[in-house]
Amino acid sequence: MNLVETSKAIQQGNVSLGIELGSTRIKAVLITDDFNIIASGSYVWENQFENGIWTYSLDEVWRGIQRSYAQIAADVQGKYHITLTKIRAIGVSAMMHGYLAFSKNGTLLTPFRTWRNNITEPAAGELTKLFQFNIPQRWSIAHLYQAILNNESHVNEIRFITTLAGYVHWKLSGEKVLGIGDASGVFPIDEDTGTYSAAFLDKFDGLENVTHYQWNIRDILPKVLRAGNPAGTLTREGAQLLDVNGHLQEGSLMAPPEGDAGTGMVSTNSVRKRTGNVSVGTSAFSMIVLDKPLGKVYGDIDIVTTPNGAPVAMVHINNCSSDINAWANIFKEFAERLGVDLKPDRLYETLFLATTKADLDAGGLINYSYLSGENITKMPAGRPLFVRDPNSSFTLANFIQTQLYAAFAPLKMGMDILKNEEQIKADVFVAQGGLLKTQGIGQQILSNVLNTPVTVMSTAGEGGAWGMAVLAVYAKYGSRRISLEDFLDQEVFTNPDSVTLNPEPNGVAGYEEFMKKYQAGLPIESMAIQCI
Repeated sequence: MNLVETSKAIQQGNVSLGIELGSTRIKAVLITDDFNIIASGSYVWENQFENGIWTYSLDEVWRGIQRSYAQIAADVQGKYHITLTKIRAIGVSAMMHGYLAFSKNGTLLTPFRTWRNNITEPAAGELTKLFQFNIPQRWSIAHLYQAILNNESHVNEIRFITTLAGYVHWKLSGEKVLGIGDASGVFPIDEDTGTYSAAFLDKFDGLENVTHYQWNIRDILPKVLRAGNPAGTLTREGAQLLDVNGHLQEGSLMAPPEGDAGTGMVSTNSVRKRTGNVSVGTSAFSMIVLDKPLGKVYGDIDIVTTPNGAPVAMVHINNCSSDINAWANIFKEFAERLGVDLKPDRLYETLFLATTKADLDAGGLINYSYLSGENITKMPAGRPLFVRDPNSSFTLANFIQTQLYAAFAPLKMGMDILKNEEQIKADVFVAQGGLLKTQGIGQQILSNVLNTPVTVMSTAGEGGAWGMAVLAVYAKYGSRRISLEDFLDQEVFTNPDSVTLNPEPNGVAGYEEFMKKYQAGLPIESMAIQCI
């Protein structure tokens, strides 16, 4: 659209808003019906470790959303000289899983427990055995059942549990619903019915530890909706909550709220069967849309769904970029001592480009980037640890190389299960995330790690907020008119701007050598957790 057409679209309310609450940033984008971003806003935040729990305050949730929206409204006013008053459709996304429990009157009963917590192992293990279906520690049902096992006093008062996206959507629309992708991180989904597995709900309700509570599991879970279905409208209270200046009108169509995995699939056009995507950030996950069920249950493979309900094999790791960011800050501080002000993009570009001179096995250096516990390597807590021996080649290039290698190491271990045990491989792997921005450095390493071609699209850099805005537009279309797969192919990604890198044989071999040392050194990381 040109400037005149965009101005007209804003005046008529033919724009859609996507909001995503990520681990380190809340972002909102406003798009036109041709899926171009016309305004954006963001808010930087970070989780807190309080009383043994990784959490965010709900006050900061709204502070971040309101500031992000205010930036969008100011952007529209500045560029187009129009006050933003009408939005056709809105979608909310957030980091998946975790636990938000509310009482009958809507009071939060315990601080938000995020995906990052590794505190539900007994519950997750018992439910996995009961269902014969993998229940990861970060899933909402694992948190609920662990609270039951812990005899936590708040459990009896529960009348509603949801995810972060579900909570924000509820406050904006009054509707207690979830998109099916986000719901698949709450409780196992039945692909045929498009809602929670009835058999598993019955088994949960029949547990001795559960039967005496006043609530029924079916009554406290959000309703499940597939992408393309209406999920309520923006209420007057919701509009006032979103726009503190009071200009935004009520009535916007609300799309089903989704998790960051679902919006990652949308923004990389990876919802068809046998397609795959990788998202790298504070955590990382790889996903392959399945064309057949797995042969057995794997503790390191989650079964979730696309936003339209197709089953997905997901490898999720709790730790990816956080340790890299911590080391980058050290280099930034050193530069500042020298009187050099390095902007973030220049800082990361300089460090990552150094790896072009690194040894393929990272010089024998090993890093464990565990700021929190890591399920795949069975680490209960986080102890970032850098290890080298006297014969290692300790250079800047190798040091940064081992940081990038370590960020993907648990992901590699999980993906090897799918490849070696189930012979499952995606026809296409599309990746997104900040680690992939620097001139193909992270992209090439990821291709070598997975030993498969990796594509990065220009739109993938927009992240989940853009993907959620696309789902908001799709809610206007309706799933009966067109499938999500066809909608993305025919309407959104008609001429994708992308770059594909193939694995380098020497790079693949070098990473395999790194992984041998990484896995051999895991007992050292375990001892560090026990001793510190």
